[in-house]
Amino acid sequence: MLKKRFRYVTILLLIAFMLLLTTGGAAAQGNTQLSNTELETVINTVWVLLAAFLVFVMQAGFGFLEAGFVRSKNVVNIMAENFMDLTMTTIGFWAAGFGIMFGTGTAWFGTQWFFLGGLPHDINGLPPLAFFFFEFVFSATASTIASGLMAERTDFRADLIYSFFAGLLIYPLVGHWIWAGDGWLAVMGMRDFAGSTVVHLVGALIGLAGTLLLTPRKDKEFGQSAKVIRGHNIPLAALGTFLLWLGWFGFNPGSTLSASDPSLIALIVLNTDFAATTGAIIAMFLAWKASGKWDASMAFNGALGGLVAITAPCAFVTPNASLLIGVLAGVVTYYGIELMERLRIDDPVGAFPVHGFNGIFGTLAVGLWATDTGLFYGGGWHQLAVQGLGVVAAIAFVFPVSLLMFAAIKKFVGLRVSPEVESAGLDLAYHGIESYPEFAGVELRGIRIQDSVVTEPPVRTEKLSTAKSVAG
Repeated sequence: MLKKRFRYVTILLLIAFMLLLTTGGAAAQGNTQLSNTELETVINTVWVLLAAFLVFVMQAGFGFLEAGFVRSKNVVNIMAENFMDLTMTTIGFWAAGFGIMFGTGTAWFGTQWFFLGGLPHDINGLPPLAFFFFEFVFSATASTIASGLMAERTDFRADLIYSFFAGLLIYPLVGHWIWAGDGWLAVMGMRDFAGSTVVHLVGALIGLAGTLLLTPRKDKEFGQSAKVIRGHNIPLAALGTFLLWLGWFGFNPGSTLSASDPSLIALIVLNTDFAATTGAIIAMFLAWKASGKWDASMAFNGALGGLVAITAPCAFVTPNASLLIGVLAGVVTYYGIELMERLRIDDPVGAFPVHGFNGIFGTLAVGLWATDTGLFYGGGWHQLAVQGLGVVAAIAFVFPVSLLMFAAIKKFVGLRVSPEVESAGLDLAYHGIESYPEFAGVELRGIRIQDSVVTEPPVRTEKLSTAKSVAG
């Protein structure tokens, strides 16, 4: 009898719950019917946020790529730098960077929306916080690029400081000039759809300034017969490249800030993929021609070079042009890495050829291949001239300001780790942990560490080999 009553009560409760859901749903449906304009805003917001999530994942891509190209003794450090670059840039961009970049002000900088105060109802047809999040992940990308150039010898505190100021001031100022409606380069007609200059060249210039002040790693050799400092894990670098390639499908198409033009989104996606494809092919074949080896690391950087180069013109060129842009980006990447070697600039992951040289090339590519204003399509020289001016302006501002910033960091905090820490590896000294603790005492690190005391390793008759990294 008790069981029967319990069954009846359960059935009644279920019926009541279903009725509640039905009436609640009907009421909600009646109260939240959206107008066409509101529905368009919802769709655009979801699209932009999904794209932002893909760009956010690029932080993992940069982390894995750089971790694969550094030695095992510095893996925790480079991952920590990539992780904390994201956080420090967030604070700087929230405090003032977003306002400087997109707030109304002068042709040089914005003067509102600091600390997200006084935001309007919408920005570019999006809820302001959605627009902020999308733009913030771009600023984090610019900051992270620099860590690759400065890998394996930078004081961790210096990394935290520079990434904060990159998001606070350096990146936002260039972004305002080019992406804000009243920016002086935007008014002149400069076009950088998703950031070949704003993101990639700016990040590369910050890193170059830091690298020049750091000087090369203590065991870095240059020249044709030089001993290569080998990255410890090429599969990890491959994973990073795949994640970056995936993230770029948010980076470029998401910059439409709207899902209302599916044909444009499809064009951008295809152009993005095509440039990466031919960039990888050309860079690998050039490496094979020079050494007789199919250098996977060069293919990775060739693909990334193609992605950087297509970032500015992705919405303005044809798929056939994007294939050619990727070919040229592969050439720029390969010979750019050689040039860095000849200039004796220590770039452990090939970041400046990928993001700096191809950032310049991609920006100029708009002036050559844009179907409406490009030189090769009858648009004349104006667009190319404006693109070149934008590149020169970014270099003239970012590089000296970054040199001053790193000089101040060097004086007051310290920029480079001690020779002992550099030899032993930054992982234990700064983070108290290794990526591969099972290898403790093995000459993968070159220096043994016992009880937090740095000691020279005993003489060994055999050594474990590590995987080949990118040249430089």
